[in-house]
Amino acid sequence: MAEQEKEILEEAEESIVEEAEAETEVEADAEGKSKADKKAAKKQAKQDKKADVYKEQIEQLEDKVKRQLAEFENFRNRTEKEKQAMFETGAKSVIEKILPVVDNFERGLATVPEDKNEDPFVDGMNRIYKQMLTELENIGVKPIEALGCEFDPNLHNAVMQVESEEYESGVVAQELLKGYTYRENVVRHSMVAVVQ
Repeated sequence: MAEQEKEILEEAEESIVEEAEAETEVEADAEGKSKADKKAAKKQAKQDKKADVYKEQIEQLEDKVKRQLAEFENFRNRTEKEKQAMFETGAKSVIEKILPVVDNFERGLATVPEDKNEDPFVDGMNRIYKQMLTELENIGVKPIEALGCEFDPNLHNAVMQVESEEYESGVVAQELLKGYTYRENVVRHSMVAVVQ
């Protein structure tokens, strides 16, 4: 019996030792997992911090790109307007230089006697004059209506006052020099005589 008791005691001791070792291993594993979890959490926190920094940098760069695109769009619109304004100014300048030629055609054709209107030279000059007016009209140049119209200082330049039974006061009675507009802008005011 003593031997059996001894064996039972030894088995019990071995069992207790095994359980203690198992508990120690479990505790060690738990401690190891805890350390690994802490390391993983620290690593994750570092990665999150880096990700936040990268996100912020990306947002700053996106904002910068958007601003530069907006500035470029504004620059493009501004240069387009300036280009258009330069074209308009250049066109007006050329038209202002052509208008005296038109005036001279009108004066020259007005002096031709009635019986010479069928003359080939006069007919040729008349055709050139009409072609010039047509081309001017095609690019947007139009004569200003003056005779019999109410005086408008935006369109007419009054150089004298006259008495008239035909027109009322403040109405243009005579057109001394034709005025022209280019795309609704006055290139040259009509020089007129207005009824008193």
